[in-house]
Amino acid sequence: MTTALIGFAILLFLIVVIRIPIAFSMGIVGFFGFAAVQGLTFENFADFNWKPALSMASKRIVDTAQEYSLSVIPLFILMGNLVTKSGLSQELYRASYAFLGHKKGGLSMATVVACGGFSAICGSSLATSATMAKVAMPPMRKYGYADSLATASIAAGGTLGILIPPSVILVIYGLLTETSIRELFAAGFIPGFLGIFLYLMAVKYVVWRNPEAGPCGEKFTWSERLQALNGVWGVLILFTIVMGGIYLGIFTPTEAAGIGAGGAFVIALARKSLSFGSLFDILTDTARTSAMLFSVLIGALIFSNFINRAGLPDELLTFVTGLDVSPMMVIFVILLVYIVLGMVFESLSMLLLTVPIFFPLVQSLGFDLVWFGIVVVVVTEISLITPPVGMNVFVLSAVLRDIKASTIFKGVTPFWCADILRLILITLIAQISLFLPELLYR
Repeated sequence: MTTALIGFAILLFLIVVIRIPIAFSMGIVGFFGFAAVQGLTFENFADFNWKPALSMASKRIVDTAQEYSLSVIPLFILMGNLVTKSGLSQELYRASYAFLGHKKGGLSMATVVACGGFSAICGSSLATSATMAKVAMPPMRKYGYADSLATASIAAGGTLGILIPPSVILVIYGLLTETSIRELFAAGFIPGFLGIFLYLMAVKYVVWRNPEAGPCGEKFTWSERLQALNGVWGVLILFTIVMGGIYLGIFTPTEAAGIGAGGAFVIALARKSLSFGSLFDILTDTARTSAMLFSVLIGALIFSNFINRAGLPDELLTFVTGLDVSPMMVIFVILLVYIVLGMVFESLSMLLLTVPIFFPLVQSLGFDLVWFGIVVVVVTEISLITPPVGMNVFVLSAVLRDIKASTIFKGVTPFWCADILRLILITLIAQISLFLPELLYR
């Protein structure tokens, strides 16, 4: 256990102090840590038998590159990029605005709903925040919304991107823990919509406290509302086919990702939003993002091998069982660790650092790994709007240069509290997450 803790400390030093990218930091510590467990010392460094460590690292790289199920990642990223390019964000916001804009805080509510719909296809919280900032901020400023409420609704709504399926981060969790991806997708559905509902309640609370923060917009007639829905039918059908096919077992998540990418390409062509130049940009961005995720995943798997070989999960289980506390108390301690780490690390780094350590312990305590995956993703969402490193907040402050990050952080406080409430509910009432997986697959 001492070797594993030293390795973890070195990893944090490389990431936080020296600023080495997390993929390389985890790979380096995992490789040399694995070698140290095999008997590597400073005295025998030159004469040490490196074959076990080299074999482990090379096997992880080759196996990951050849893993068929991993093709779901670039395909879902490609689908999200194509949908983004097709201008769906404006159509979703217009449809949401048509139904909600006339209420107090209605434009913020429309932003949350549009973020939820867009993130369901896009799958990226940061991309959702950056895109919706350009779409939703001008009308909210036009009607005199407070900057704190306007930006907070975008930042918080963007966090829905990593939970509502298809979610790349759920795919990565499934691969790390060998958990069914389609069960994870089903489990994320109800908590995702619960998040939208609680965010809408947060908006209502803010305008109840300060009505001037979210004035009413214009009211649409029912014919105008139905007309506004015309622009989103294509994407609604695509989402229904992709997720319905997975839930009903018609095709696998990988096949669904291929169908989704093909359908998004057809939608983009139908909207005449593609050119050879834009298609090249979409493909290169997809390749760049996929390569980054694959590098981080390979580094995490190498680090996980070292952690397991060093015996940290077994030692951690022995330590926890030696304490006179209930298993649920252990879960709450783990969640507290996540919230603290969320103040320092961005979401993907936090997930990859902690899941290899915690999931064997959680499994040994008898908890469902699908439920734990949703809990982890929800607490990871919280980190996206938690100071001082709320990635969604800093993305917004980069896009909206005239608004300070402190203003956005102040505005997201009610949304952060709503997320904490959702986390407690999902943790204590497992059926919120497990109802659909048990209904469909068990």
